Amino acid sequence: METMLPSREPGQTKRRILEVAIELFSQNGYSAVSVREITKHVGIKESALYNHYKTKDEILQSIYQLFTDASEGNTLPSPEQLEAMLQHVDLQTFLKQGFEQFKRTIENPLLTQIWRILNIEQYRDARAREIILTRIYKGTIDFLESAFLLLQQNKKIKDTYSPRMLAVEYQYPIFAMMTEYLLLRFDNKETDELQQRVEAHIQYFNDYVRP
Repeated sequence: METMLPSREPGQTKRRILEVAIELFSQNGYSAVSVREITKHVGIKESALYNHYKTKDEILQSIYQLFTDASEGNTLPSPEQLEAMLQHVDLQTFLKQGFEQFKRTIENPLLTQIWRILNIEQYRDARAREIILTRIYKGTIDFLESAFLLLQQNKKIKDTYSPRMLAVEYQYPIFAMMTEYLLLRFDNKETDELQQRVEAHIQYFNDYVRP
């Protein structure tokens, strides 16, 4: 994520503009933050910002692109890699690893702030909705559908329900708990109880689909 920020040019101005915008947008939302406020925090004149970004919206687009590039840099396993992975771990371990990967991802403060921007902007900006609906929701469900199909074919889980339905049944409670986890982290609150609920959900689902 660090390497995806603008390069450190003399004075680091473009990079600093983006960092400040991410911080302010994540706190107050895009609409509530002015160019003047951004430049004040950066320590430059308003006119200087336009040497790097034509508009405030271009800054927001750069933030969305930063998230997209980071997502592509952490691509899900290929079908072949997924099949090999599922040969060596059981379902419960596989699901636990998925949530642990999410936790590791948001250890990056910058990425956590962009998550908040997406959640704030999703009702105002179609670009934010597209990222959430396509990259986060649909991408995760598609991946789990492939995993559950492989597990059914290998007789490791029941084939009573379609793998798509199993993916939805498992992941949507996890989406809700991910959001709660981010909110707790934002307020510097303990997440131990939530972690226990995630583990209980994984155990319940594992028992439910076990043949």
